[in-house]
Amino acid sequence: MRIIALSTLRIFWESHRAYTDAKTPLVELYRHMEKATYPTPQALKVELRTASILKGGRVVFNVGGNKYRVIMAIDYQRQLGFIRFVGTHAQYDQINAETV
Repeated sequence: MRIIALSTLRIFWESHRAYTDAKTPLVELYRHMEKATYPTPQALKVELRTASILKGGRVVFNVGGNKYRVIMAIDYQRQLGFIRFVGTHAQYDQINAETV
């Protein structure tokens, strides 16, 4: 699967010194998704049990021991993942994951 874009993740972990611990788990998620092929949301959920499947092809990933969240909009047919949000758990609680 092609993930757009690593730069979105990098901007987050470089944006504040408190987020530098996010770099390793975010890069691990990115690399995992780049190597993966998921034909359906259900296939993704089988492998990544902590992921939450939302409407409209959106998936919420718990990253860094549940400290951070990544929301991706995934086109399963084209095998494309678009990073729509990266933030802390508290920041995630302030947004609508289905529209961000």
